[in-house]
Amino acid sequence: MPDGGSPLRSIQTVFIIVMENHNWSDINGSASAPYINGTLLPAGAHASQYYNPPGNHPSEPNYLWLEGGTNYGIHDDGAPVTNSLTNTDHFVSLLDNAGLSWKSYQEGIGGDTCPLTAYGLYAPKHNPMVFFDDITGAVDPLSAICISHVRPLSELATDLSSGQVPRYSFITPNLCNDMHNSTGCPTTDSVKNGDAWLAQWIPVLLASAAYRNNGAIFITWDESETGDEPIGMLVLSPLAKPGYTSAIYLTHSSTLRTFQEIFDVGPFLCDAANAVDLSDLFNLPP
Repeated sequence: MPDGGSPLRSIQTVFIIVMENHNWSDINGSASAPYINGTLLPAGAHASQYYNPPGNHPSEPNYLWLEGGTNYGIHDDGAPVTNSLTNTDHFVSLLDNAGLSWKSYQEGIGGDTCPLTAYGLYAPKHNPMVFFDDITGAVDPLSAICISHVRPLSELATDLSSGQVPRYSFITPNLCNDMHNSTGCPTTDSVKNGDAWLAQWIPVLLASAAYRNNGAIFITWDESETGDEPIGMLVLSPLAKPGYTSAIYLTHSSTLRTFQEIFDVGPFLCDAANAVDLSDLFNLPP
């Protein structure tokens, strides 16, 4: 079980935003990412040695790893109907068991069905919750549990302003705004498009009571563009170390372990049991 006395429990609300397919060297110092480099890095902490788990590609296995500490033997970007999982030992199921609220906010979905298939700029491979049968009712597009928890991103601002935002929010921009696509988007510069989206949404999160009350925003990328190179991990929080760079070796397992410690839910899931958490990025009470 996580240590119920972990200093990470000082964090009250978690937002995680997952971007796509870029090495940290593509982002750090890039003229295409003025908001990340000019605003977010000075305001928060980041890790210079953060990686996807070794050899874990393409996208979907990494999203599943953030939810369960493993890829469950999945090594492709198949739809939930072909890659559905019966496992009930994953992060949001632990939150449910503990009576803690969560939502997956997905840009581009309608909210009237469980979004199990790709359409427009929405991709289920970037929405890990819809691969678990206990959330989808065994791949049922009318699953009430799924529909209530997997919501359009457009609802996030309302939930923030009304004080109804959950303790854990998993946020996925669409395929243009997450730096995945370079065609059919506002510009052909994928990094620029994602940076502009962050410049629109991060201030909304920062202005919320949920953030100001020791909330934390984690911004990461799903995988490196080539091989296993460092990818980005940035943290904004009243408890984060402003302008700090951590050189500790960290992976998606570290993020999952951190979330389990914040919410004191366990046991540690798969490789989260072996990982170093992200506490180096925070100024935490003893």
